[in-house]
This record gives sequence, structure tokens and C-alpha cells, in this order.
Amino acid sequence: MVVEVSGTFFTQVGIIIIIVAIFAYILQLLKQPQLLSYLIVGVLITPILKLVTNTAIIDTMSAIGVAFLLFIVGLEMDLKSLKQVALITTLGGTIQIIILFILGYLTALALGFLSMEAAYIGLMITFSSTMIVMKMLSDKRELNTLHGRMIVGILLLEDIIAIFALSLLTSINGFSAILLFLALLKFISLFLIAFLASRYIFPEIFHFAAKNQELLLICSLAVCFIFSLAFAALGFSIAIGAFIAGITLGNLQYNVEIMGKIKSLKDFFAMLFFVSLGMGLSLVVLQKLWFPLLIFLLLVIILKPLLIMLICSLFKYTKNPSFFTAISLTQVGEFSLIIAAQGLQLHHISQDLFSLVVITLVFSITLSSYLIKYDKSIYLFLQKPLKIFDKFNTNYLESLPPELKPKIILCGHNRIGYSILRDLKDVKKKVLVIDYNPEIITSMLKQGYHCIYGEVIDEEIINRMQLHQIELLISTVPDLNANIYLIRKVRAHNRKAKILVTASDIEDSLKLYSHGANYVILPHFLGGEHVSKLISDIRQKKVNLDQERQRHIEHLHERRKMGQDHPHN
Repeated sequence: MVVEVSGTFFTQVGIIIIIVAIFAYILQLLKQPQLLSYLIVGVLITPILKLVTNTAIIDTMSAIGVAFLLFIVGLEMDLKSLKQVALITTLGGTIQIIILFILGYLTALALGFLSMEAAYIGLMITFSSTMIVMKMLSDKRELNTLHGRMIVGILLLEDIIAIFALSLLTSINGFSAILLFLALLKFISLFLIAFLASRYIFPEIFHFAAKNQELLLICSLAVCFIFSLAFAALGFSIAIGAFIAGITLGNLQYNVEIMGKIKSLKDFFAMLFFVSLGMGLSLVVLQKLWFPLLIFLLLVIILKPLLIMLICSLFKYTKNPSFFTAISLTQVGEFSLIIAAQGLQLHHISQDLFSLVVITLVFSITLSSYLIKYDKSIYLFLQKPLKIFDKFNTNYLESLPPELKPKIILCGHNRIGYSILRDLKDVKKKVLVIDYNPEIITSMLKQGYHCIYGEVIDEEIINRMQLHQIELLISTVPDLNANIYLIRKVRAHNRKAKILVTASDIEDSLKLYSHGANYVILPHFLGGEHVSKLISDIRQKKVNLDQERQRHIEHLHERRKMGQDHPHN
């Protein structure tokens, strides 16, 4: 029996939210990704029960969700941090895109698709989901890790190429180099306007707007829509316009307040985006084209990450950042859907092929959400087979003389590790630093520290730590599984060694204590303890506040030179 609700837009959105809330609650109890509940509801209310039949308005609102997400990503983005991964994200990303397009194109031809359709399939395989990956990286606070920067750089390159692919496909019958040049000129002009506005216009406007929180929100939304509409008017995606708007406001001192106010709006509209994807799923096409669907999913889930890992390894990155970069890009992106919709409108592809793209996107996003959620566990499980990629990496940055017997091991040189090393300078020759960021290792080598470039949970690295003779192991890596693994390895070789590890919350810290940690560092609590001690010293006149202020300013300048100005570095 078919039940149809032919009510207002309010009724349709109300139905969606009520059902989403029920499924989201159930999946949260089952500790499953919330994204899955959105997709399930989309499939349930339209293809199966047909509770909502008018999807046009939902599709429009979901497009706003994409724009808001990229707006917030732009606010969070520190483009300076991408300099260290510029080569892999530009040259490596371009190589990846070309190879994936060719593989997708040839595979589609082999499956009987027409040449034009095969070109669209090649593009579909190529692009990953900026929305999904950015959201999960942001939720896991990994945007400014080494693999996070690599992922962001590759996604930005893919989005730029997707924009020009849209322009080419739109004018495929009358394409010329002049059209491409004009498109590039328009894009650069808008970007230049955004840069000038961020330097000379927005600081004054938002200095006044920040005095009223409601006005701050309205002005932020206005900037988002101004750039989105401007980019759309010139033939680009509104999502890219929103991203540029985010970068523009990201340079302001009020970016954190803006993010806090936009986040709830973004979550609501993003939910509608994923529900709309489920609505577009065609069960008939699923039955008719199940074999091509299976082949394309294998290309995306298996071949694509293997190719990305290989390219990262050839660019001298170890298997840790290479793996996390690869596994995060195992899905079909929203730009693939936008390109397919354009192809359907231009009669380049059939309705069945468009539905196949939607189904591939839904399945790949669902699978990749689990892969990203459990990426650390998957890495530990596949650690030995992944060693094959080390054969392509000959960039072993290290200083570890055979006669060295380290007494102190520091795993991870981030903001905390920097402070720890500063107080260990007098015993520098007894310290061993381990990190998988090549820039950090290069810097440590110049300062005369003994270092190993690699992953702290790599079996080979652990064997070279000589755990049986160490006195202290410090891990500033805030990953629960990695720290538990380290604790077990140390305790298996050395019962007397002191172990200090880092956790991101109280629950994880208690788990680490139960596994044998001597002390668990909680970074967000340390700040409060430091300020409390500082205030006590000021009151007892043990500290001269003016001298402390000057010392702190010098320290901050030193941190910024090292690229540690972002709170997640």
C-alpha cells in the first residue's frame, strides 16, 4: 500500500526530521555513524514508502548544506599549512586524477557503455567527497595533521578540476581555448577580490558587527551568500563560492565565533543533503545494473586507495600518512553527482546511468564512513601487509647510531612535545624522537636530536626503540588505540619504565590508566593548571607579570615560525 503526503513543505521537512531523529537515536545506541541514519531515511521515505514525493525543495536545501559545510571548512582552513604538502597535493594529485579517469573510462567501455557515458563514469570515479571527508576530519580534529593536510590539498585540487570539467562538459560542442582562459580569468578575479576584501574591507565591518552576536551571524551569512551567488553567476559552483568566503573570513579574529554560530545551520542542511541522496536511489536500477555497480565500487574502495598509497609512497611519505590519506578518499564525491546531473540535463547520459552514479555514491559514502571511523584499527590489522609500500620509500630521515642506548623516547613532536624537548636539552643525547612528519624530523636533526622517521606503532620502529633499557616513554599522540599498543609493548619488555601518554578526554584517560600508564596528559586541563599556578605565583610575587608577558610573546613567535599557530597542531 502506498501512502502519500501531499502537504506543505513544512509537512515534508517535519516528516523527515521526525524519522531521522528516530533512526539517529537507534544508530547512536548501536554506535554507528549518524550519516547512515540519514541515508536510510532517504531511501525509506521516497523509494520505498513514498511518504515524500516532491524532492525539489529538499534538493535545493541540501545544496545549501554543502555550501555551509565548505564555508566552515574555509573558516577552519590554514592554507599556510598546505605548503609542506604542496608537491604531493599538486603533482601527486594530478597523477592520481589522470590514472583514475583512464581506469574508469576503460572499465566503462569494457562494460558496454558509450564513449561519452564512459567519460562521465571516469570523472565519477576520480572525485572524492569533500563534504564527507572534511566533516569527519573536523570531527576527529585531524584537519591539521600531516595526512589531514595531504587530504585537504588533494580534495582542493579535485574540486578545482571538477569546476573546469563542468565548464568543459557544458560547452563540449563549442569548446575553445578562449572559453577555458576566460573561466580561469573569472576564477582568479573573484579570488583576488576575496583576498582584497579580507585585507581591507571585512576587518572594519566585522570589528563593528562583533559587538552584537546576532549581527555577526547575519553579516557572516551575507558574505557566504555574496560569494556563492557571485561564483554561481559566473558559471562556478555555489559550494566553491562558499569555500572562498570561508577562507576570506578565516583570517579574521572572529572566525571561531562565526564557526560556532554557523555549525548548527550547517548540520541541519547537511542532514537534508544526505537524506536527498537516499531519496534519489532507484531500486529498479539497482537490480538492472548490479554488476557495473559492483565493479565501480571495487574501483573506488579497493583500487583507488591502493593507487593513492602508491603515489604517496613514491613521494617519500611513510605508510602511516599514506594509508590514512588513501582510506579517507575511498568514496564518490558530491561533485560526481553534480557533474552527472549536468550530463543528464545536457542529454549526455541516460537516467539509468545518473541513478547508477547516485547509488554508487550512496554505497561508497556509507562504506567509507566506516573505514574512516575505524581507520586506526584497520591500520593496525593491515600493518604487516602494508610494509610492501616501504619499498618505494627510500627517504629514511634518521639519526640513530648503533651504539646509542636511548633512555627517553618521545613519540610525536607536536605542541606538547615541543615544550617537553625544550626541558630535555641537557640530556639531548639520551633522547630519541619519533615522528612521521618529515619536516619535524628534519628540524630535530638540525638541532642535534636522535630521530627516527616513522610511525610509533610500526613493529619495526618499536623494535629499534630498545624498550628493554629505556627509563621513560612519552607519547603526545592523542590516539587511544596507538597508546594502548605502546603501553603493551613497553610493559612486555620493561616493567620498570615510566610511561606518559596523551588522551583527548576523561574516558580515554581512564582506559589508559587501566592498561598501565603511569600518567595521562590531558592537554585541555593542563592550560587551566598552568594559569592557576601562574596566578598563585603572581599573588605571592614570585613572578614579574611584565617579564612573563614578554617571555610568552617571544615563545609564541617561536611557535609560529614552526607552524604551530593552529590549536590542533
